Amino acid sequence: MRILVLGGTVFLSREVAAEAVRRGHEVVCASRGRSGRVPDGARPVTWDREQDVPDELAAIAFDAVVDVARHPGQVARAVAAFPTAHWVFVSTVNVYADDATPGGRPGTLPLREARREDVDLAVEPEAYGPMKVACEEVVREGAASAMVLRPGLIVGPGDPSGRFAYWPRRLAAGGEVLAPGDPADVVQVVDVRDLAAWAVTACEERLAGDFDGVGLAMPIRELLEEAAAGVPAEVAWTWVDQEFLAEHEVQPWAGPDSLPLWLPRPAYDGMCAHDALPSIEAGLALRPIAETARDTLAWLEADPDAPVGGIGLERERSLLEAWGSRAT
Repeated sequence: MRILVLGGTVFLSREVAAEAVRRGHEVVCASRGRSGRVPDGARPVTWDREQDVPDELAAIAFDAVVDVARHPGQVARAVAAFPTAHWVFVSTVNVYADDATPGGRPGTLPLREARREDVDLAVEPEAYGPMKVACEEVVREGAASAMVLRPGLIVGPGDPSGRFAYWPRRLAAGGEVLAPGDPADVVQVVDVRDLAAWAVTACEERLAGDFDGVGLAMPIRELLEEAAAGVPAEVAWTWVDQEFLAEHEVQPWAGPDSLPLWLPRPAYDGMCAHDALPSIEAGLALRPIAETARDTLAWLEADPDAPVGGIGLERERSLLEAWGSRAT
């Protein structure tokens, strides 16, 4: 089949294009051409989505389209150009207005109010979820058939955010490891390759409906222990509560002074605890966390410029010393 991937140069969209090529599909990747190369075997077409669809692209009849855009105007322009294709629109769990309730899935959690105008996220980052809600509406209303895919934290080789990558690199160093929050705090991640494979299958099968693209929810202790087994690493865990971390200005989730995977509780008890079962029953196949950690570390070692977020070893040692002094 003929598949249009809107993007195709970075992380998930690139992995979708690569997976579709591996399966023998004809793949066209439309992007501005500024963020990297498309996978071998895919055909690149330059398109700034603030502009009209180029004639070279508009002339092609596509069976399916995979889109990761976040601006409703860009999505509307593309849907109008390819209304007969099956759409797989990659949204986000940030469309949900409730981050506190565990076990949520499409249809059980309220959505944020749609933001239908295109907003500069560098200026208004809080518009991300509301704009994705509007994008979903555009796809459902304009496409012949559509799957809306709402991922949580996507991880694995090629991750430009550097979030999960912190853990394989840190665990590989071994020794005493600062582990954030309560060991029973529930988290979940999904490997980019698993999500991409399911997106291509959704194109092939014209799978329709709304789904959360998430992995299995599990205690953070279990996830980190599985990651350590995949590296592999000899570590000693020191669990540090969130009050101490907040007191010492450690940031949650992402950034240069953060502990990735840590979220304040109970406010975010549900953000990384969605019900994965409907997606698994619909075809999402998940690999072990250990495999994701192993392959992420291999990618980091092969690419010295790969991004890694989180606190550094010196900052971690300082926090551990302070925690030890406080505990005694």
